[in-house]
Amino acid sequence: MIRRIATVGGLTLVSRLSGFIRDVVMAAILGAGPVADAFFVAFRLPNHFRAIFAEGAFAAAFVPAYAHTLEKAGLPAAKLFADQVAAALIAINLFLLAIALLFTPDVVALLAPGLSDDPERFDLAVALTRITFPYLALVSLETLFAGILNANNRFASAAGASILLNVSLIATLALTPYFESAGHAAAWGVLIAGVAMVLLVGGDAEMHGYGIRLRRPKLDEPTRRFLKALGPAIIGAGGVQLALFADTVIASFLPAGSLSALYYADRINQLPIGVVGIAVGTVLLPEMSRRLAVGDTAGAANAQARGIQLALLLTLPCAAAAVAIPDLIMRALFARGAFTNADALAAGHTLAAYSLGLIPFVLLRSFTAPFYARGDTATPVKAALLAALVNIALKVVLMGPLAQVGLALATSVGAWINLCLLAFLARRQGFAVSGAAIGGTVAKLAAVGIAFAVALYFGALGLRSALSSMTFFRDETTLGILVVVGGIIYFAAVLAVLGRGWFAGLMKEIEREADLPPPDATELIEDPTNDSESMPDSEPPPRI
Repeated sequence: MIRRIATVGGLTLVSRLSGFIRDVVMAAILGAGPVADAFFVAFRLPNHFRAIFAEGAFAAAFVPAYAHTLEKAGLPAAKLFADQVAAALIAINLFLLAIALLFTPDVVALLAPGLSDDPERFDLAVALTRITFPYLALVSLETLFAGILNANNRFASAAGASILLNVSLIATLALTPYFESAGHAAAWGVLIAGVAMVLLVGGDAEMHGYGIRLRRPKLDEPTRRFLKALGPAIIGAGGVQLALFADTVIASFLPAGSLSALYYADRINQLPIGVVGIAVGTVLLPEMSRRLAVGDTAGAANAQARGIQLALLLTLPCAAAAVAIPDLIMRALFARGAFTNADALAAGHTLAAYSLGLIPFVLLRSFTAPFYARGDTATPVKAALLAALVNIALKVVLMGPLAQVGLALATSVGAWINLCLLAFLARRQGFAVSGAAIGGTVAKLAAVGIAFAVALYFGALGLRSALSSMTFFRDETTLGILVVVGGIIYFAAVLAVLGRGWFAGLMKEIEREADLPPPDATELIEDPTNDSESMPDSEPPPRI
């Protein structure tokens, strides 16, 4: 499992780094003014629906159902199930797309009502949304292919697909003079990326025998299991996205630049969430689903415990940095071109508020995986909806005194409530990870993380004084030194506190996984109709 997490996390890291380059380009070209706000509204709308119907609810319901069918009935039955689901998914997305394109002004007015008082931003947001909204249908199809590949232990192309979004946006922004505005260039980059992502992941699935053939949906046993899980998953994902919708709605009433500050702060906050949290969750869900399908509850619990420990190990230094030196991070990364030091300061305060919830954000997928792997998508809904209600209420209270920082702070509080409720409900149902399995490790990592945050804060002050004579790239140099030296100190401290035994355990698990037979081997034995030459015996290098 750890090798697969490394594959997903490594490619996601490449995606996030290319995303950082994309954001630097966007900050320099779009800045943090009206055009940027209009684009971020247009980009957020399909992304909200994507998170509800595609990567959120659909993945949570589809992957366990597909994995269960694959383990119990073999690859042909799983492919039939995927074909039927694909037909229904495409039909639903085409319907949503038609509604959105016909009523785009109403959709924008509903979800970003504050823009109605600014005709320039509103009209531009409408125009850009009409370009970006088809991205929802494309990324939904990409999510289907990714779920199929993940359930068959192929993670590379799905993890690397988002790199194409970053490359596409950078390319179109570089060609801004040929578009009506920088916002139009970015919007077309989103649409082109959706097409490229489907071709990459769909091509990988087709090449390895997992491609889809559209068939009329039937209400058979796998489909009933999927639909039973899908309904609550949509409600749960909708609860989470409701809070993010509230960000867009409320921020549209705040001064120009607030949406942009939220966006850039969230982009930095999303780096560890994507590289660590989503990577662990992506691998953990099919891993636990397979183990539970054959009755290996102890193995499933051990996989979850390892995932939580690994996620915390990699997340704590990021959280410490975002709390201790948020202004320095935003100045060093984005303060150039149209993005001013004042913009960086506003985004830095927002980042600090987001970072208070970074740990629960990263761990949420590890804590929902045990429910989803058991086909229980209803229980996480209860936690998500209650957390969303508290989140939205806090946003309304905090928007006045704290502006967009209050929105980010409310989001962090909601994440902690969601995580605590999931832990409580898992314990009540009898499958929570025991304190003996992770308690001591978590406490030691937390102590190291707090000490690391203090060290970063005073280290930044010292470097500011030491490098005060630098005229150019002072912030960039300061941040670079802190990242390199701080990273070495952090992992040395973790090694000293946890001991070599903990790391040796990770290495043994990696070695054990390396000695396991290829994932496809049992499927080839169980499915006599498979052509052994069309299904390779081992995972080839990623093709990105």
